[in-house]
Amino acid sequence: MIQRVTAILSLILFLFSCQEAKYKPSRKTLDLNGIWQFAMDSSGIGIQEKWFAHILPDSVQLPGTMDENHKGIPNKNRQETMRLSRELMYDGMAWYQKTVSIPEDWKGKSIRLKMERTKPTQIWVDETWIGSNNNLLTPQEYDLSAALLPGNHRITILVDNGPNALPKGVYGAHAMTEHTQTNWNGIIGEFQLEASSVTHLQNVQIYPDTENKKAIIKLLIVNPDEQLKEANIQIAASTWNCDSPKNLKSKSFQVKLTQGENSVDLNYEFGNDAAFWSEFSPTLYKLSISLENNGVIDNCQVDFGLRQFKTDGTQFAINGTKTFLRGKHDACVFPLTGHPPMDTESWIRVFKIAKTYGINHYRFHTWTPPMAAFKAADIEGIYLSPELPYWGGMDQKNNELNDFLLKEGDHISETYGNSASFVMFSLGNELSGDLTVMQDFVKHFRQTDERHLFSFGSNNYLGWKGQVEGEDYLVTCRVGAEKDSTFSSHVRASFSFADAYQGGIINGEYPSTTTNYQNAISKSTVPVIGHEIAQYQIYPNYDELKKYTGVLKPWNLEIFRKRLEQNHLSDQALDFFKASGALSAICYRADIEIALRTPGFGGFQLLDLQDFPGQGTALVGLLDAFMDSKGLITPEAFREFCNQVVPLFLMEKYCWTNAETLTGQIQVANYSAIELKNQTVKWELKNSQGEIIDQNEVTTTISQGKLTDVSKLNIDLKTIQSAQKLSLTISLPGTAYKNTYSLWVYPEKPNTTVPSGVMISSELDKKTLRSLENGQTVLLIPDHETVKDLTVGGLFTPDYWNYRMFKGISEWAKKPVSPGTLSILTNPEHPLFKDFPTEFYSNWQWWSIVKNSRPFILDKTEASYRPIVQVVDNIERNHKLGLVFEFAVGKGKVLVCMADLAKIQDKPEGRQFYSSILSYLESDQFKPQTSISETELVSLFKTKVKTQNISGVKNISYQ
Repeated sequence: MIQRVTAILSLILFLFSCQEAKYKPSRKTLDLNGIWQFAMDSSGIGIQEKWFAHILPDSVQLPGTMDENHKGIPNKNRQETMRLSRELMYDGMAWYQKTVSIPEDWKGKSIRLKMERTKPTQIWVDETWIGSNNNLLTPQEYDLSAALLPGNHRITILVDNGPNALPKGVYGAHAMTEHTQTNWNGIIGEFQLEASSVTHLQNVQIYPDTENKKAIIKLLIVNPDEQLKEANIQIAASTWNCDSPKNLKSKSFQVKLTQGENSVDLNYEFGNDAAFWSEFSPTLYKLSISLENNGVIDNCQVDFGLRQFKTDGTQFAINGTKTFLRGKHDACVFPLTGHPPMDTESWIRVFKIAKTYGINHYRFHTWTPPMAAFKAADIEGIYLSPELPYWGGMDQKNNELNDFLLKEGDHISETYGNSASFVMFSLGNELSGDLTVMQDFVKHFRQTDERHLFSFGSNNYLGWKGQVEGEDYLVTCRVGAEKDSTFSSHVRASFSFADAYQGGIINGEYPSTTTNYQNAISKSTVPVIGHEIAQYQIYPNYDELKKYTGVLKPWNLEIFRKRLEQNHLSDQALDFFKASGALSAICYRADIEIALRTPGFGGFQLLDLQDFPGQGTALVGLLDAFMDSKGLITPEAFREFCNQVVPLFLMEKYCWTNAETLTGQIQVANYSAIELKNQTVKWELKNSQGEIIDQNEVTTTISQGKLTDVSKLNIDLKTIQSAQKLSLTISLPGTAYKNTYSLWVYPEKPNTTVPSGVMISSELDKKTLRSLENGQTVLLIPDHETVKDLTVGGLFTPDYWNYRMFKGISEWAKKPVSPGTLSILTNPEHPLFKDFPTEFYSNWQWWSIVKNSRPFILDKTEASYRPIVQVVDNIERNHKLGLVFEFAVGKGKVLVCMADLAKIQDKPEGRQFYSSILSYLESDQFKPQTSISETELVSLFKTKVKTQNISGVKNISYQ
C-alpha cells in the first residue's frame, strides 16, 4: 500500500515538473485605492499658495470622480434639454493628497505611480514638484524612484479639467463633452505604485505574423546597470479562452545588453496548429515574458491574438476570410457614472448585448476606451476602431493641438496595440481643413505601428471629397459630391434635410428592396463603411426615468414630459413611444439591408443601437442609454437582418395588386466563416391568417464573403380577393438564419365610386358649410397650400437625430426643414381600416399616403379629442396632429383627410385607402363622437397656430 501511494506521488510530481512554471509577478505594487484628502481650487490659487505643503481639508474616495464623491458646485439649471444633467458641476483644478508608507525592500527599486485614466495632472511628493502629464485616453505614469525612499511620504496630485488644461479643440470630443461622458474631474481605473528592478521591461509590443504562424516580440529593456551585459529572455505561451486551453513549450533567448535602452526583436513560432483570433473564434494567447540573469529580474504577461485584419479589394478580411462590419457607434454613454467602466466584466456585458443584435464591430466616436474594453473585445471577438479625441478642422499651424493629438495617438497604439480587437484607427470625427495634416498623421502612425488599418477620420468633409489617397478604408455618408436627387453617392439611407434631398433614400424613394450602394462604392478603391446610419428618433419612454439613480439626471426628459402634459397628451406617451419605436425598427432594417445588398461593401456603423442623450437629446436607440432593451424588437428578430448570414428578397415594391405576379430574387449574404455547401433555402408565402399560399425550396452552395443569387420568385396573386398583408419567410433549414418580409396585396380595381350623400371638397367654403348644415356627409381633403400654416409636412421615417438640432442647421443652410414627425398612431380595429389592413404604426403601405400629406395641428380641439389617424410629433413641439379626423357638425358629418389622395391613385395602396375611406363614410359605423359648431370648425381652419421658438443646437461639423 505504501509503495502504491509513493508511486502515485512520484507520478504526480513528475507530471507537475513537466508543466510550465506558474507565472509569479516579480513587481511589487502598493494599491492607492481608498480615502484621499481633497480640496477644490476653482480660483486656481493652490500652486501659488503651496497647497501641496499642507494637509487638505476635505476627503474623497479614489478611484472615483468628484461627481461620484458628491463634490462640486450645485447645478441650478433645471431647464436643460440638450442633454442629461450633472447635479454637481465643476471644471478647474482639484487637489488630491495621501500619505503612503514605502517598504524597506523597495529601496533601490524603480518606482512608478500609475493612474489609468484622469485629466491633466501635476504631482508633488512631500514638497517636491515631480512633473506634469496630460495623457487623456491612456494611463499617466510618473517615475517617483528618487523621491520615494523607504518611509512615509505625502503624495499630492493636482487634476485639472478646466478650459485651459488641454488644447481648445479637444473639448468638443466625446472624450470630454458634457453631452456624453461629461468633463469629470478625478482619477478612475487602476491606481497604484509599482516597484520593479531598475533593469526592467519598459515596453512589450507583439506583432502577429499569421502567414508564418509566429509573432515578432519587440521588447524595450531599460538597463542602467553597466555591469549587466547579457540576459536570458524566457517566453511561455498558452491559449486560455477556448474550449481546450493549451500550453506551448517555453522558449529561451539570450540577448546582449548595453547600459541605457535596449530594443530587442524576438521571433516566437506557434507551430502548425497555431490558433488564430477572429470574430468566429476569438482564441487568445497569454505570453509570459521573463527577463532573467541568475534569477528573475523582471517579468510581465501579455494577451494577444494571432490575427491579420486586412483589406481585400473593397472588403475587409480577417485571416483571409472576408468579413462584413456590422458596427455600432459608441459615444461613451454611461449615465450612472458619467464615465466609462474600467472593469472587464462591465465591458463584456456591453459587448455580449451588442452581439445578440448581430454586432461584430465598435467605432468609438472621438475617444478611446480603457484597457478593460480592449480585453473584453478580445474575449468576445469584436473589431474595435478607437479615435483620437478631435472633431473639427485640421490646421498645419495649430502646433499645440497637433502635437497633443500625435502624442495621444502614439500612446494609444503603444498602450492598446497588443489587443487583437484593435484593428482600425481613425483621426477623429467629421474632420475638415488641411488634408496634408491628416496625411502626415497617418504616415507617422503607420510607420510607428503597422498592426492597424488607418483612416483620416470618420466622415471627413461630410463625404463631399469622396476617397482621398492614403486611407486604408473610407468611413463616410457619401462617396463624393452629388448633383441630383437620385442619392447616387450615398452609403447610408437616412440624412437630415440639411444634408440630403428629402432626408435620404428611405424617405425620398418609393419603397422597394432593390436599392443598393453599388454606384457609390464604384468611386472608391478601398472598403467603404456607412457612417452613423439609422438615426431615427423614438419618443421617450418616461418609465425609464426611475433608472437614473447615478450622477446624471434626466431633467431633459422631465421637461419633455411636462410639455406633453401641457398639451393634454400625457395619456398617449406610451403609445407614442411604441409607435415611433416600431417604425424606427422597420427603418433600421431597411437601412441595414441596403448595405447588405451591396456587393463588395465594407460595412456600416449604426448611430446607434442605444440612445444618445445629448446634442438636443437624440433618443435614436432601440436600446436605452443603459444598453437595456426598450422592448421594441427582440435580439432574435433584429438578427434576422443583422447577422453573419442574412437571407434577402429583392422586390420592386411592397404593395401589389391581385392582377400582378409577385416577382423577386432571393439572395443570401454570407459573411460567416465558411461556404455553405449544399444548403437548403426554403421560402413560404403566408396570408394574414397564417395559411401558406405558396412555398418551395432549393439546394445550392452559398459562397463565403459575398451575395449569392438563390432563386427567382414568380407567384400569381389572383387568388387573393381582399386586401391583405402577406408575409414571405426565407429560411435556411438546419441553421438559425431566416428573414421575413411584409407585403400588401389589394384588389386591382377597388370601388372608388363616391356614395350618394357624400360630398367631396377641397376647402371649407360656403358650399361645403351649407352641405353640412343640410345634414350631408362631407369628405374634406384640403388643398395643402391653403392650410400650410395650420399643418406640418409629410414625413414617412421618424425624424432624423433630433428636431431641434437640424431645424437650426437647415435654416442656417437655407435648406428645407424636416417635417419632424415620428410615425402615425391609430387603432387597427377602427372600421375605417376594414378594407385597409394596418398596424397601429406606420408601415410601408403608408409611405405614399404619409408622404403626400400635411398633418393638421389640432391643438385647439378639446383636450380629450383624438384623431382617427394621429401623427406622433417630436418632443420639441408636441403638437396634436391629425392625418384623418372627423366631427359631427350640426346635422352633418365631416371626415377630414390630410393626404392628397388624387396624387396617389396610381398606387395600389392609394386607391385602396381612398376606397376604404369611402366605404367607411357610407357605412352606419361613421358616427363621429365629437360635435363642434360650424363656427368652431371654421375657426379651426382659419386661426393661425401659435408656435414656440425652438433654439438650435450647435454641431461642430457645421461650424
